[in-house]
Amino acid sequence: MRENGILRIVARFLIPLIMLFALYIQFHGEYSPGGGFQAGVVFAAAWILFVLIYGLDAALDVIPERAMYVLMLVGVMLYCAVGIAGVLMGGHFLEYTPLLDDPKAAQQFGIITVEFGIGITVATVVMLIFTLFVRRRELLTDSEEQG
Repeated sequence: MRENGILRIVARFLIPLIMLFALYIQFHGEYSPGGGFQAGVVFAAAWILFVLIYGLDAALDVIPERAMYVLMLVGVMLYCAVGIAGVLMGGHFLEYTPLLDDPKAAQQFGIITVEFGIGITVATVVMLIFTLFVRRRELLTDSEEQG
């Protein structure tokens, strides 16, 4: 697929649209179906399409594997930080009302922040799983050629 010009052009057009749709799902998940998990999977799908067209090495030049691990941790920490902040401010875990003076604004802030953490984590975990599958396939192909 790396040599097919039509696929490269179509992918160059589709990948930004898929990422834009992922952002739409991420930030409208509070009001419509969607949220962090769905947005993370859609974002990872754009990255997987990039890998299929341009190869894993080119994709890892864009988002290195180490950055994926860091982003995965950042997402989990963001989720936990919002939950613990509610406890430290006198509420329960993931109770948003103590976070801000206005309860409605606090709930919106809490939900958006938690969903953003979920989205980052899900996207990077799916990308890492796909990376491991591609590497495994490359190892199997190399071992078959040698043996």
